[in-house]
Amino acid sequence: MNWKPNPYLILGIAMIGAPIIAQAKIYVSIEQAQKILLPNKVLVKNPIIITEDLQDRLRIASSIRHPFQGERIWKSADGSWLVVDEVVGKHEMITYAVALSPSGSILGIEILEYVESYGYEVAEPQWRKQFVSKNVNDPIKLNQDIQNIGGATLSCKHITDGVKRVTALYDLALKNSSPKPMVSK
Repeated sequence: MNWKPNPYLILGIAMIGAPIIAQAKIYVSIEQAQKILLPNKVLVKNPIIITEDLQDRLRIASSIRHPFQGERIWKSADGSWLVVDEVVGKHEMITYAVALSPSGSILGIEILEYVESYGYEVAEPQWRKQFVSKNVNDPIKLNQDIQNIGGATLSCKHITDGVKRVTALYDLALKNSSPKPMVSK
Protein backbone atom coordinates (compact mmCIF):
# COMPACT_ATOMS: atom_id res chain seq x y z
CA MET A 1 0.00 0.00 0.00
CA ASN A 2 1.36 3.35 -1.01
CA TRP A 3 1.12 6.20 1.45
CA LYS A 4 -0.49 9.33 0.05
CA PRO A 5 -0.17 12.50 2.08
CA ASN A 6 -3.40 14.12 3.13
CA PRO A 7 -3.38 17.68 1.73
CA TYR A 8 -5.39 18.93 4.73
CA LEU A 9 -2.84 17.46 7.13
CA ILE A 10 0.02 19.16 5.28
CA LEU A 11 -1.86 22.47 5.28
CA GLY A 12 -2.60 22.09 9.01
CA ILE A 13 1.05 21.38 9.82
CA ALA A 14 2.15 24.35 7.71
CA MET A 15 -0.30 26.63 9.50
CA ILE A 16 0.93 25.58 12.94
CA GLY A 17 4.30 27.18 12.22
CA ALA A 18 2.81 30.18 10.41
CA PRO A 19 2.63 33.33 12.49
CA ILE A 20 -0.71 34.99 13.00
CA ILE A 21 -0.30 38.60 12.01
CA ALA A 22 -2.64 41.20 13.40
CA GLN A 23 -2.81 44.50 11.62
CA ALA A 24 -3.20 47.54 13.82
CA LYS A 25 -6.26 49.49 12.82
CA ILE A 26 -6.52 53.08 13.82
CA TYR A 27 -10.17 54.06 13.61
CA VAL A 28 -9.91 57.66 14.81
CA SER A 29 -7.23 59.83 16.37
CA ILE A 30 -7.67 61.45 19.78
CA GLU A 31 -8.37 64.77 18.05
CA GLN A 32 -11.05 63.18 15.85
CA ALA A 33 -12.61 61.46 18.87
CA GLN A 34 -12.77 64.83 20.64
CA LYS A 35 -14.63 66.35 17.66
CA ILE A 36 -16.99 63.38 17.32
CA LEU A 37 -17.81 62.95 21.02
CA LEU A 38 -17.72 66.60 22.18
CA PRO A 39 -18.33 68.68 19.05
CA ASN A 40 -17.84 72.47 19.22
CA LYS A 41 -16.22 72.27 22.65
CA VAL A 42 -12.79 73.53 23.58
CA LEU A 43 -11.07 70.93 25.71
CA VAL A 44 -8.40 71.66 28.26
CA LYS A 45 -5.92 68.91 29.03
CA ASN A 46 -6.46 67.94 32.66
CA PRO A 47 -4.06 65.13 33.61
CA ILE A 48 -4.33 63.75 37.12
CA ILE A 49 -1.98 61.84 39.36
CA ILE A 50 -3.22 58.32 39.93
CA THR A 51 -2.32 57.42 43.50
CA GLU A 52 -1.94 53.84 44.65
CA ASP A 53 -5.21 54.19 46.59
CA LEU A 54 -7.09 55.49 43.53
CA GLN A 55 -5.59 52.72 41.36
CA ASP A 56 -6.79 50.11 43.88
CA ARG A 57 -10.28 51.62 43.98
CA LEU A 58 -10.47 51.65 40.17
CA ARG A 59 -9.43 47.96 40.09
CA ILE A 60 -12.16 47.06 42.58
CA ALA A 61 -14.80 49.00 40.63
CA SER A 62 -13.89 47.51 37.25
CA SER A 63 -11.78 44.34 37.68
CA ILE A 64 -9.26 45.79 35.19
CA ARG A 65 -5.73 44.88 36.27
CA HIS A 66 -3.87 47.04 33.71
CA PRO A 67 -3.10 50.32 35.51
CA PHE A 68 -4.97 53.45 34.51
CA GLN A 69 -2.77 56.23 33.13
CA GLY A 70 -3.89 59.71 34.18
CA GLU A 71 -2.31 61.84 31.47
CA ARG A 72 -4.95 61.52 28.71
CA ILE A 73 -7.85 63.40 30.26
CA TRP A 74 -9.51 66.59 28.96
CA LYS A 75 -12.23 68.82 30.37
CA SER A 76 -14.46 71.39 28.67
CA ALA A 77 -15.71 74.66 30.16
CA ASP A 78 -19.18 73.16 30.70
CA GLY A 79 -17.73 70.31 32.81
CA SER A 80 -17.79 67.57 30.17
CA TRP A 81 -14.87 65.15 30.11
CA LEU A 82 -12.97 63.12 27.54
CA VAL A 83 -10.92 60.21 28.89
CA VAL A 84 -8.65 58.03 26.74
CA ASP A 85 -7.91 54.60 28.20
CA GLU A 86 -6.51 51.21 27.21
CA VAL A 87 -7.53 47.66 28.04
CA VAL A 88 -6.24 44.29 26.88
CA GLY A 89 -8.45 42.66 24.23
CA LYS A 90 -7.51 39.01 23.99
CA HIS A 91 -3.76 39.55 23.67
CA GLU A 92 -3.25 43.14 22.50
CA MET A 93 -4.19 46.58 23.81
CA ILE A 94 -7.39 48.34 22.71
CA THR A 95 -7.32 52.13 22.95
CA TYR A 96 -10.68 53.87 23.34
CA ALA A 97 -12.13 57.24 24.37
CA VAL A 98 -15.11 57.92 26.62
CA ALA A 99 -16.95 61.23 26.73
CA LEU A 100 -18.76 62.07 29.97
CA SER A 101 -21.35 64.75 30.66
CA PRO A 102 -20.84 67.18 33.56
CA SER A 103 -22.97 64.82 35.68
CA GLY A 104 -20.83 61.78 34.76
CA SER A 105 -23.16 60.01 32.34
CA ILE A 106 -21.63 58.58 29.18
CA LEU A 107 -22.14 60.68 26.06
CA GLY A 108 -20.40 58.16 23.81
CA ILE A 109 -17.37 56.00 23.25
CA GLU A 110 -15.02 55.69 20.29
CA ILE A 111 -12.53 52.93 19.56
CA LEU A 112 -9.25 54.62 18.64
CA GLU A 113 -6.97 51.65 17.95
CA TYR A 114 -7.69 47.93 17.73
CA VAL A 115 -4.89 45.42 17.03
CA GLU A 116 -6.53 41.99 17.56
CA SER A 117 -7.27 39.69 14.61
CA TYR A 118 -10.80 39.05 15.88
CA GLY A 119 -13.42 41.02 17.76
CA TYR A 120 -13.15 44.25 15.80
CA GLU A 121 -16.96 44.44 15.85
CA VAL A 122 -16.63 46.36 19.14
CA ALA A 123 -15.94 49.39 16.94
CA GLU A 124 -19.43 49.15 15.41
CA PRO A 125 -21.68 52.10 16.37
CA GLN A 126 -24.59 49.81 17.30
CA TRP A 127 -22.56 48.05 19.99
CA ARG A 128 -20.99 51.27 21.35
CA LYS A 129 -24.42 52.96 21.62
CA GLN A 130 -25.32 50.64 24.51
CA PHE A 131 -23.11 52.71 26.83
CA VAL A 132 -24.77 56.08 26.18
CA SER A 133 -26.51 57.57 29.25
CA LYS A 134 -24.99 55.07 31.67
CA ASN A 135 -23.15 56.29 34.77
CA VAL A 136 -21.29 54.91 37.77
CA ASN A 137 -24.58 53.75 39.34
CA ASP A 138 -25.40 51.46 36.38
CA PRO A 139 -24.05 47.89 36.36
CA ILE A 140 -22.16 48.33 33.03
CA LYS A 141 -21.65 44.57 32.90
CA LEU A 142 -21.42 42.30 29.90
CA ASN A 143 -24.53 40.14 29.41
CA GLN A 144 -26.36 42.22 31.99
CA ASP A 145 -26.92 45.70 30.56
CA ILE A 146 -24.33 45.43 27.76
CA GLN A 147 -24.86 42.78 25.08
CA ASN A 148 -22.02 40.51 23.99
CA ILE A 149 -20.87 40.01 20.40
CA GLY A 150 -20.20 36.40 19.44
CA GLY A 151 -16.53 35.97 18.53
CA ALA A 152 -15.57 39.15 20.40
CA THR A 153 -16.34 38.14 23.97
CA LEU A 154 -13.02 39.12 25.54
CA SER A 155 -12.89 42.47 23.73
CA CYS A 156 -16.51 43.16 24.73
CA LYS A 157 -15.85 42.24 28.35
CA HIS A 158 -12.65 44.21 28.68
CA ILE A 159 -13.98 47.35 27.00
CA THR A 160 -17.13 47.13 29.12
CA ASP A 161 -15.01 46.81 32.27
CA GLY A 162 -12.82 49.67 31.06
CA VAL A 163 -15.81 51.95 30.52
CA LYS A 164 -16.98 51.04 34.03
CA ARG A 165 -13.52 52.07 35.25
CA VAL A 166 -13.86 55.46 33.52
CA THR A 167 -17.23 56.09 35.20
CA ALA A 168 -15.63 55.15 38.54
CA LEU A 169 -12.74 57.53 37.77
CA TYR A 170 -15.25 60.32 37.24
CA ASP A 171 -16.97 59.54 40.54
CA LEU A 172 -13.76 59.16 42.55
CA ALA A 173 -11.51 61.84 41.07
CA LEU A 174 -12.91 63.97 38.25
CA LYS A 175 -16.27 65.35 39.33
CA ASN A 176 -14.75 67.80 41.81
CA SER A 177 -11.62 68.57 39.75
CA SER A 178 -10.91 71.94 38.17
CA PRO A 179 -9.15 72.17 34.79
CA LYS A 180 -5.45 72.90 34.44
CA PRO A 181 -4.48 75.88 32.21
CA MET A 182 -3.19 73.88 29.22
CA VAL A 183 -5.35 74.02 26.06
CA SER A 184 -5.29 71.07 23.67
CA LYS A 185 -7.51 70.13 20.78
